[in-house]
Amino acid sequence: MSLQANCLWLCIVNLFCVRKTSFTRFFKIRVVLQVFRDLALHLTFLVQKGLVRSMEVSQKVGLLSEKAGLLALCSLLFLLCSAFAQQQTHQQAQKPLTQTEYVRLLFDLEKNPKKRDEVIQIIRTRGIDFEVTDGIRGLTATKSRNDTELRRVLEEAARKRKNPAIATLPSERESFEILTKARTVALETVEKMPDFVVKQAIQRFIAYAGTNNFQTLDRLIVAVSYRSDGREEYKVLSINGVLQDDSNYKSSYEEVGGTSSTGEFVTVLATVFKPENETKFRLIDTDLINQRRAFIYEFEIEKERARQQIVSVADSYASTISGMKGRVWIDQENFRVLRIESEATEIPSDFPVKSAIRKIDYGWVTIADREYFLPVLSEVRLVFRQDGKLFETRNLIRFREYRKFGSEVRVLDEDEEIIKENPNR
Repeated sequence: MSLQANCLWLCIVNLFCVRKTSFTRFFKIRVVLQVFRDLALHLTFLVQKGLVRSMEVSQKVGLLSEKAGLLALCSLLFLLCSAFAQQQTHQQAQKPLTQTEYVRLLFDLEKNPKKRDEVIQIIRTRGIDFEVTDGIRGLTATKSRNDTELRRVLEEAARKRKNPAIATLPSERESFEILTKARTVALETVEKMPDFVVKQAIQRFIAYAGTNNFQTLDRLIVAVSYRSDGREEYKVLSINGVLQDDSNYKSSYEEVGGTSSTGEFVTVLATVFKPENETKFRLIDTDLINQRRAFIYEFEIEKERARQQIVSVADSYASTISGMKGRVWIDQENFRVLRIESEATEIPSDFPVKSAIRKIDYGWVTIADREYFLPVLSEVRLVFRQDGKLFETRNLIRFREYRKFGSEVRVLDEDEEIIKENPNR
């Protein structure tokens, strides 16, 4: 066998050996080529020992080389074409989504809602190269069952398309520094929380779980007294516009019945950022909240550290503790928390409540002529099983008229107005 032929065999066989993970379907071809190579080396050895005539070997090896060489060449060309196709697919996956591709994703999502996280990740990774019109927004809402996160991610992708400079995420070191500053600001906010009273205007809804077809249950006006040591006291002032006098006075949500929530002022913020809870953070995206640029971090806290309490009164009283995961929006300039979305984790499988999600938006409020950064809007969702059916409740909470502790809280006409939601909230 010639030196060139032997080198060809070595190159082809080595190529298959290196690529065998990606091209396992060619394993049999690689074995055949290895056999040809071993046979050629063995015949060369026999010639050197004088056991066979070189003329016979040349004829046989030549015949084998001609047939195997053609096979090797075809295989090599096929591999190169396959590699080129893979490269083209990879390059296509790095290009921004076209409108056609995005619409196709939406129709796939409608058929298989479990692909929701995958669609969101594709938008975040690739971005978009089309204008987000009202028609696209409407189609997104319809096909995603009005998924809030998907709509927000789409709007941020549109902003990045117009201004690519905002698309670059901080480095790992910069991300750590941002979290450190945010933790300092958040814990200082908790530490300096004043005594105050605030009025909560609450609308409560219910639907069959998964339908998002909510029907109004009732409207409540609740006075909350907060002490800087963390104590919260609640007093229901009106139900569906009917003032509650001393004869039917109710001191808390629990007495009214239905879904209730506490801890919006300090508990959630402290739980996420206290060092002893060992919260795991991961930077995932950017966003715009109330005209403020923000970084979005995912977070997760184990059950034994979060110890979030969930109470069920569906059929009978029951309570449990859970872990917590979610997202936090951090202002890119002053590192204040603009929003927290949290979801209960590690809920026991036999517990009536199957899901508990809370969102809190923060903003500047005035108390006794001083500015504080406190909750201004909240949403609480619970999925629970009752009478063999799954239901979902939804509470929308506006925080109004923060005042110094001890001030009288009164129900005003505007408190009974229906909350007008921002679809891009």
